[in-house]
Amino acid sequence: MSGRRSAAAGQGTGGSRRAAAAPGSGTPTARPLEPRLPSAFSGGRAWWHFAIDAAVLAVLLGIAVLGFGPTFGHDPRYLLAGLGGIVLGIAVAAAGAHWRLGLVTMTGLALGVYLVFGSALAATGEAIAGFIPSLASLRGLLLGIMLSWKQLLTLAPPVGASVEVMVVPYLSAFVAAIVAGTLAWRLRRAAWAVVPAMALFVAAIALGTAQTFFPVLRGALFAAGAIAWLAYRHEMLRRSSARAISANQPVHDAAAARTSVLRRLGLAAGMVLVAGAVTMAAAPALTTSASRDVLRETVVPPPDLHNLPSPLMRFRDYVKNEKDKVLFTVDGLPKNGRIRLAALDSYDGVVFNVDPNSSASFSPVGDPRALHQPAGGDALVVGVKIGDYTGPWIPGMSVAQSLSYHSAAGPTPTLYLNRDSGTALDLAGVRQGDSYTMDVEVPQVDTKKLATADFGSVRLPKLENVPQVVTTKANDIVGEADTPLKKVLALEGALQREGKFSNGLEGQVPSTSGHSAARITKLLSGKQMVGDDEQYATAMVLMARQLGIPARVVMGFHLDEKDPANGAGTVQIKGDDVHAWVEVNFAGVGWVPFNPTPDKNHVPNPPEPQNASKPKPQVLQPPPPPQEPADLPPDTAPDALDTNGKKNNPAGILGAILMVLGVAAIPVVVLVLPLLLVVLLKTRRRNRRFSTGLPADRVSGGWSEVASLATDLGAGLDANGTRREHAQALYSDFPDSRAATAVLAARADAAIFGPGQPSEEEVADYWAHVDHSVRDMKGSVGFFKRQRARFSPRSLLVDARARAKGGTAQNVPADGAAVGPGRTSWLAKLMDKTRRGAR
Repeated sequence: MSGRRSAAAGQGTGGSRRAAAAPGSGTPTARPLEPRLPSAFSGGRAWWHFAIDAAVLAVLLGIAVLGFGPTFGHDPRYLLAGLGGIVLGIAVAAAGAHWRLGLVTMTGLALGVYLVFGSALAATGEAIAGFIPSLASLRGLLLGIMLSWKQLLTLAPPVGASVEVMVVPYLSAFVAAIVAGTLAWRLRRAAWAVVPAMALFVAAIALGTAQTFFPVLRGALFAAGAIAWLAYRHEMLRRSSARAISANQPVHDAAAARTSVLRRLGLAAGMVLVAGAVTMAAAPALTTSASRDVLRETVVPPPDLHNLPSPLMRFRDYVKNEKDKVLFTVDGLPKNGRIRLAALDSYDGVVFNVDPNSSASFSPVGDPRALHQPAGGDALVVGVKIGDYTGPWIPGMSVAQSLSYHSAAGPTPTLYLNRDSGTALDLAGVRQGDSYTMDVEVPQVDTKKLATADFGSVRLPKLENVPQVVTTKANDIVGEADTPLKKVLALEGALQREGKFSNGLEGQVPSTSGHSAARITKLLSGKQMVGDDEQYATAMVLMARQLGIPARVVMGFHLDEKDPANGAGTVQIKGDDVHAWVEVNFAGVGWVPFNPTPDKNHVPNPPEPQNASKPKPQVLQPPPPPQEPADLPPDTAPDALDTNGKKNNPAGILGAILMVLGVAAIPVVVLVLPLLLVVLLKTRRRNRRFSTGLPADRVSGGWSEVASLATDLGAGLDANGTRREHAQALYSDFPDSRAATAVLAARADAAIFGPGQPSEEEVADYWAHVDHSVRDMKGSVGFFKRQRARFSPRSLLVDARARAKGGTAQNVPADGAAVGPGRTSWLAKLMDKTRRGAR
């Protein structure tokens, strides 16, 4: 009986015993093997508990995968790869947990699943019919395990959808899902399963771009989901332990158990809400940095632009030495299309160049589809074949969606692209025979929107060594222009009208090359403005930037509008087609081109010829013969006494001089006297505002002094507007003093409408700030405009009209300021009585 029981026990282990030969004999004996462990899903929990685990892990990992969105330009194919990898990884983890697979077996299973399904998820372009594995797709999946990370970091985002980069979201999500599922179902502590999801979240940030994708929302959802799931798993673990301890003892107090469950659920919900609220509140404070450090900025260093010469320095070289050379041939160039070399935004007083500090904005370009980004225009395919052109700057167009480059020397070199400026770069230099295609979109400018648009908010480097004549000339040209577009058109139109065109070629009026501070000073202060695109584009950008207008110089090529080849299918670009123009940024519109260069037919007047003197040969002449004195009548003989009397009469001489000076001064007095009268009246008005009336009236007078100066400088103020409305209106005209103006307006309202009267110290302090604001407003305009405002009677006329209507200029209708010396308006008197009653 015992023998049969032992045999049954030996066979009842599920085949865990096997026959083995006994030592020294040929008969087999039983050898024990390791028993197979039970499934991780056989712990007594219902199947839907594990389904909740899988769903929560899939949501957390999916939130992390969304961080790859900016890198792939939010192409939905990256989501297919990432989310598909999550589903496959959770399935592999579930299979490993059910069968208790070891590390080696799990690795083999994961590799097989990765290759079988990877063609349909991450290599659709290389797979047969988009999902059947092929040699190309399998090769890309295998090589991508080692090389895809570098490929992703060295491409300009969006990086496209080739297998070389799609492996990154697919493989990272796949591995993270396997590890998370395995930890969740094989360990008692589920908190370890959140670590792989967090690692994927951080990896998406590190492998991404400086652009963020809903970081606060994603972080809050991730934290809330993880805490809720961990609370749920903790409760499941507690119940399992309670069942093990209580064995078969039933719970007698069902109400207490239900109350305990509700209390724990409430606590868990509160923790989730607190976690979400803390995340939402802390995220903005933790993400206020202007820059975001990512791996792609350190894996491949940005190009060093300090050693690259400015392309604008070669402008005259194209015109003189390469005028008839075919630099490159363009296929598909639209009519009036422009090929650009570089957008130049940095000036040091010698040359305009690409800002060296923006070199980090140049990202490497590899995938031909890497730049796909709709721009809202007409899509075109433009092909370029390089001829005699040389240099590191790649001729391209403003909105390039792709750049598929074929080098004549063999392998494609590393290309860099600055998307903000539309500038492409090859540090090795473009070679003859190179060719490339670009998918471009030509943006359409909405003229109605442009007319009302404000200037865009873009970061541009500070200009250095700008000559003073630039600021003076800019203020004189802009004058009364009251909209951003009118200011730009005023600068463009003035240069086109007053400028003369000359390249300095043989047969033309001499025109020196370059665009240094000395050359621009000569252009703007000479008798004639003489130059070409290089000088006029530089002058307009310098004037615009001095006025606070975001502008830059663009160097490139385009055909003249009247050229018969303009609009043809194939266009040969020669050195004579070189141009430089200006781009100005408008909010909601983008960079808009302007052409300040005058027409080529607008040639300067030739210099006046100087008659060369022809000296005659010197010949010794004989002395003239002596002449006898002429006989004069008696009444014409000079009287010695009379002559001495005139010499000794200074009063007569002084009278004659004064008479001449008086006659000559009449027109001067007629012109100067009104100007002096205006200055005296303004000085008297200022003294009255400073010293007459109640303290609140004198504070109001200080603000009126600011408003009067603004009126004389050309600012239009609404007579019925409040002080704060006036301060808001002065923001655009005097940006340097906007902060001081707003403070003055607020302090004036507080002094006038507040309880009581301000002290004499407060009045003196307010007027000190008024004087400072007035100096800032005067300093923000040019010399001639400042002098014109000094002698302008506009503010005096405004005061006169206000007094005629029974109020005070600028402020009484809205504020109740002083009417005149020693008097206050009825509103000011009423308010003063109210203040005294309140006290």
